[in-house]
Amino acid sequence: MSVHKKAKRVTTQVLLDMKSRGEKISMLTSYDYSMAKIVDQAGIDIILVGDSASNVMAGHETTLPITLDQMIYHAASVIRAAERSLVVVDLPFGSYQGNSRQALRFSY
Repeated sequence: MSVHKKAKRVTTQVLLDMKSRGEKISMLTSYDYSMAKIVDQAGIDIILVGDSASNVMAGHETTLPITLDQMIYHAASVIRAAERSLVVVDLPFGSYQGNSRQALRFSY
């Protein structure tokens, strides 16, 4: 039996509670499993899967070329690694065409 206590998963409620207590909230960006595992184990509260993966991982000049399918791929990799951190994922530019209903609709 491990002597280490499993850390509580960070949720939006946990973040609200931290804010109300004046605690600092940490956030770092990760695009893949390996880095997300390190960030999660370091105790970072939020992992952002940013559309900057277009620049950092694919070498594009801007974030515009990244697709929703590519963002889903990066997000899935990070989610598999994160045991504690809350994972937040950017939507690629133009994927919701300015319509908030479409932005919240989840489809494959």
